Amino acid sequence: MDLSTIKPAAGSVKNGKRIGRGPGSGKGGTSTRGHKGAKSRSGYSHKIGFEGGQMPLQRRLPKFGFKNRNRVEYKAINLDTLQSIAEKNNLTKIDVKVLIETGYLSKNGLVKILGNGELKNKLEVEAHAFSKSAEAAIIAAGGSVLKL
Repeated sequence: MDLSTIKPAAGSVKNGKRIGRGPGSGKGGTSTRGHKGAKSRSGYSHKIGFEGGQMPLQRRLPKFGFKNRNRVEYKAINLDTLQSIAEKNNLTKIDVKVLIETGYLSKNGLVKILGNGELKNKLEVEAHAFSKSAEAAIIAAGGSVLKL
């Protein structure tokens, strides 16, 4: 096989329309733009979302909601997840570093422990926040809670 003989498949490569290159091309004169009006002129552009004078969609729909710029986003982790982490890795202390290593938390993430599931082991748990039920369940299992 010689690379100098390679050609594209027949009919796969087409030449673009050469607009405005004289009457013989069939695309001269008005250059496919029709006669007169803003759309035939150079430099024409319409507004984004313009619907021909009809009230545009972004103005027909009502405004709603707001984004609280002071919101603190926590990654929620339940007690049953803590239990499974402790059993797999033979741990008595679970902190943010352990959660990052096991892939439950990103490096700069904040974690909140929630009370879904049950805790059988005595665990020391370090986290940024705890729900009341989670805190009670950890203490009831003989563990301790440390808020960061």
